[in-house]
Amino acid sequence: MPQEQRRLAAILAADVAGYSRLMAADESGTLARLTQLRTEIIEPKIVQFQGRIVGSAGDSLLVEFGSAINAVQCAVEAQEGLADQNANLPEDRRMAFRMGINLGDVIAEGNSIHGDGVNIASRLEKLAEPGSVCIGRNVYDQVKGKLACTYADLGEQWLRNIPEPVRVYCVKPSKPNADASAGRSARATLPLPDKPSIAVLPFENMSGDPEQDYFADGIAEEMITALSRMHWLFVIARNSSFTYKRRIVDVKQIGHELGVRYVLEGSVRKAGNRVRITGQLIDTSTGAHLWADRFDGELKDIFDLQDQVTTSVVGAIAPKLVQAEIDRAKRKPTENLDAYDYFLRGIARVHQWTKEANNEALRHFRRAIELDPEFASAYGLAARCYSVRKSAGWVTDRKQEIAEAERLARRAAELGRDDAVALCTAGIALGYVVGDLDDGAALTDRALVLNPNLAWPWLFSGWLKVLVGEPGVAIERFARAMRLSPQDPVIFAMHTGTAAAHFFAGRYAEALSWAETAVREQPNHISAACVAAASGALGGRLAEAEKAMARMRQLEPALRISDCTDLIPIRRPEDIAKLVEGLRQAGLPD
Repeated sequence: MPQEQRRLAAILAADVAGYSRLMAADESGTLARLTQLRTEIIEPKIVQFQGRIVGSAGDSLLVEFGSAINAVQCAVEAQEGLADQNANLPEDRRMAFRMGINLGDVIAEGNSIHGDGVNIASRLEKLAEPGSVCIGRNVYDQVKGKLACTYADLGEQWLRNIPEPVRVYCVKPSKPNADASAGRSARATLPLPDKPSIAVLPFENMSGDPEQDYFADGIAEEMITALSRMHWLFVIARNSSFTYKRRIVDVKQIGHELGVRYVLEGSVRKAGNRVRITGQLIDTSTGAHLWADRFDGELKDIFDLQDQVTTSVVGAIAPKLVQAEIDRAKRKPTENLDAYDYFLRGIARVHQWTKEANNEALRHFRRAIELDPEFASAYGLAARCYSVRKSAGWVTDRKQEIAEAERLARRAAELGRDDAVALCTAGIALGYVVGDLDDGAALTDRALVLNPNLAWPWLFSGWLKVLVGEPGVAIERFARAMRLSPQDPVIFAMHTGTAAAHFFAGRYAEALSWAETAVREQPNHISAACVAAASGALGGRLAEAEKAMARMRQLEPALRISDCTDLIPIRRPEDIAKLVEGLRQAGLPD
């Protein structure tokens, strides 16, 4: 057996974006195209820059370099060559690679390498846009100023199964990458809605204290919530606009990628009991600044400052807006600033989708409730934590967690009759965790009436429509959620729901395609793997079904069919029977 060795290496991970869909459309043609690109472009570049292929499976590649500069130069020139190859091809025949590079300590065993250095490279590749290259901070420190490239700072990113955040940069070659633009084409061609549209970017924390990031994030989220109550406005959801945090991106590009006319950006400076909020409104089509202002006050007046900013923005977009519409945006979640502070901390953690972050978010929401027992949104977000726990397979005491989710959800609904966030989070907890589909659907429907510009009610309502047997309505609602939040970090939940809706409608090919997309985005989402396995089996795609089944067994070795039917609480007997038959054919035991 080869002796284990350790060494420092630059690791490049690459794969083909949308490979499963390409294979489904033209298997032999896709394989031939992949072989051609590897033989003519990628592998010659690897040899040129003294790299060594240490892993190759399907569409993926793992390459080791002795130099970070060589690794980045190889990736950039390979992407440029791939872009040139794709330039004259129809869009449906283009093959775009995503690449990630990390510099780290690796364990060498024979011709293979292992360790966190490899894992981080793979995670960075998943962050990259099709046709682009993402690198870690340790690589950036080695190459900055030494290559004909620029670098977009994507900020610190939490990578799956990596305990500490990694600062990530996107490499921008001197030669424009046509394929990277093609990879963003779905977002770049988003049409403007038929009403004023706006994205609120994360407010910059100017306090000099990184621990205050949550406060600046909370201010921006409150702006999003306030503006989204205006039914005449189209407001991009928080999770999509926050993907631009710490990124230097031209507002025109943001307008194209999100499909919005206006962008609101700003900063928050908090010092002692004083706070300053600055904001500016920009027309994405021209880059012109339509409005800018600064608001100073005491921390106890934070909600009044938020109201001033919101009113000014609305006035800049639509000068003839009636005052009644402005007044409806001036709802304060709580007068207890301590409770509000814990609420903001909880929101900052609940979006991270890890077990540790979920537990911490739940603690923050509970503390907010202790300080303000009538804080409806805090009850709703606490109930939402239990929905996430069930979906991710983190439940430890099923009976106790169902009871607690129901208690929190009922209280959120009772206190938040006019609070869309409280109602939709309570609704999904009641329907998905507790199994009360009727009350859950009623609450999410009420949230949609109150705030049709909020992505969450569309997502949660879509899932409940799947569970009650209305797949057509569900697909429409998931599509609306994806339009409101086209870059949402949890968009895999929207894709999984769309897959489930197609599955129960008998469209197994479409279901499998959506489910495989969701699995790629979030490999730990067992519901997506479940739908992929059943869809592949009933659709005659046994290889894909076996692959999804292997993923399910990896996530939960003791999984049974009865566990899956509990994971997705379905009302109609014929839908239950269809899921059971699909999973049984895929090889899952009863």
